[in-house]
Amino acid sequence: MSLTLPSPGATTPAQAFVQLFNLRSIAVVFYLCLAMATSRALGWLPDADTPQDWLYSLVRFTRQTLITGLAILLAVALAEAGLARGGATGRARAAVRVAAVLGAALAGAWLRHVVANWGDAAAELKPGWLVSTTLLWSLIGGIGYALVLAARAEQQARLALLDAEARREALQAQQIEAQLSALNAQIEPHFLFNTLAHVKRLYETTPERGRDMLGRLIAYLRAALPNMRRGASTLGDELELVRSYLAILQMRMGERLAFDIDAEPALLGTPLPPMVLPTLVENAIKHGLAPLPEGGRIRVGARRDAGALVLEVADDGRGFVGSGGSGVGLANTRARLAAMFGARAALELEAAQPRGVVARLRVPLTAVGA
Repeated sequence: MSLTLPSPGATTPAQAFVQLFNLRSIAVVFYLCLAMATSRALGWLPDADTPQDWLYSLVRFTRQTLITGLAILLAVALAEAGLARGGATGRARAAVRVAAVLGAALAGAWLRHVVANWGDAAAELKPGWLVSTTLLWSLIGGIGYALVLAARAEQQARLALLDAEARREALQAQQIEAQLSALNAQIEPHFLFNTLAHVKRLYETTPERGRDMLGRLIAYLRAALPNMRRGASTLGDELELVRSYLAILQMRMGERLAFDIDAEPALLGTPLPPMVLPTLVENAIKHGLAPLPEGGRIRVGARRDAGALVLEVADDGRGFVGSGGSGVGLANTRARLAAMFGARAALELEAAQPRGVVARLRVPLTAVGA
C-alpha cells in the first residue's frame, strides 16, 4: 500500500499522524482498492446478468476493500504518532509497527463482514475467509509500510547530505574570509608603512604636499577600517576606498599614475562584498603599472548589464607577464565569489589594446540585493 511520505522533520505526534492520514494518502488508498476491485470484477463480467449488476458488484467490492485499506492507514498513522513521542527502542518500534498492520488487517476484515452482512443476523463469519483476508492485507499493508519507511530513510539521508554540504560551504566561506583577512593583514601594513614614510619625507621637504597626503591617508583609513569589520559593503563605499587608495598612490608615483572612475549613480547603493574591487585595483597597480618606468593609467567602471552589476578595472600596463592573473589576491577573490554566488558570479581577465589587462567582475544584482 502506497502512502504519503511523512516529513523527516515531524517531531510531534499530531504532525506524524497528519502527515500520514491526510486526503492525499486516502486518495492513494482509494485508487489502490479500486484497482484491486476492478481486476477482481473483470472475472465476474462473463457471469453478470446485466452491466448494472456487474457495476454494482464492482462498487460493492471496492467499498469492502476500502474498509480494510483505510483501517490499515489509520492504524499506521496512529502507530507513527505514538512512536513520535520517543523512548522506544528499535525492536519495540518494529513490534509496534507489525502489531499495527496485523491488528488493522484483522479489524478491517471483521468490519467488512459486518458491513457486507448488515441486517442479516444469521450471517456466519467464516474463519478461513477471515484468516486469508487478514494475511493478504497484512502483506499488502506491510509492503506499503516498508516502502514508506525506506523512502523516509532515503529522504533523511538526502537531507543530511544537503545539510552537510551547506555546512561545508559555510566553512569554506569562513575559510575564504579568513584568507582574505590574512591577505589584508599582509597588504595593509606594507601600504601604510610606505605611505607614512612618504608623508614623513614630504613634511621634511614639501610640508603642504605632506599635509595633503596625510589627509588622503585619513580619508582612506576612514573608508577602509569599517569595511574590514563587516561582511558587506556597497559599491559607493568601495569606489570611495579605491579613489582614496589611488589618490595616495598618485601622490607617491607622481606622473607615473593617472586614473579615472566612472559609475552609474543609481548603482552606488548596490551591496558588494568588501575589498573585492580594491583587490583588483591593487593587482593592476602591482603587476601592471608599477613595474613600468613610465607607469600608466587605471580605469575603474561600474555599469548594469542584463540584470548584473559589471565592474571593470582596466590598465595599460605591461599585460600578462609574471603571475598572469594567478596571484593570491585574485585566487581569493574567485573563491570568495564562488562561495557567495556560485556560478552566477564570474571574474574574467582579458588583454587590453594596445597593451594592459582588463579585469571584469560580474555579480547578479538580485544576488546582492539591488
